[in-house]
Amino acid sequence: MNDYILKTERLGLRNWKASDIDPFIEMGKDPEVMQYFPSLLSEEESREFIQKLQEHFILHGYCYFAVDILETSEFIGFTGFMNQIWESTFTPCVDMGWRLKRSAWGKGYATEAAKACLEAALPKFNLKKVYAFTPDKNIPSQKVMQKIGMNYAGDFQHPKLIGDDRFEYCVAYKNS
Repeated sequence: MNDYILKTERLGLRNWKASDIDPFIEMGKDPEVMQYFPSLLSEEESREFIQKLQEHFILHGYCYFAVDILETSEFIGFTGFMNQIWESTFTPCVDMGWRLKRSAWGKGYATEAAKACLEAALPKFNLKKVYAFTPDKNIPSQKVMQKIGMNYAGDFQHPKLIGDDRFEYCVAYKNS
């Protein structure tokens, strides 16, 4: 049975399943994967995050989707949409985000999956305006945003990063 919500030439994006939990927990413990986040994720935090994504999917029909390599069915991370309500000049809004395990880096997967999501935003999910956010130092994510045609929308201080001297500010990109 094909449970992919979106497909690209190499990737399948779908809702989460139990077999994703362990590899996602490992991603959350990887200091390089998590370098632009406030902290590493505990096993419990990773499980809660997946639960939150599944609940969001039930309510809205989208979430940060689990991403597989189609050829091998290997789970490599997530890409998709989440409603964000934390306080900023850009919220509430729909955020497009991605996070891939280190072995999937440098292969164009983030760009490929993000482009598929952005192209499906309006026709499949009825999302007219989509933002993407990242700390100023996360140049690889900013390059993905630019490659898929998003436009710089401004800088802001993310409330979860206030007081974290590693990140001066965050940047916002949007699809229109």
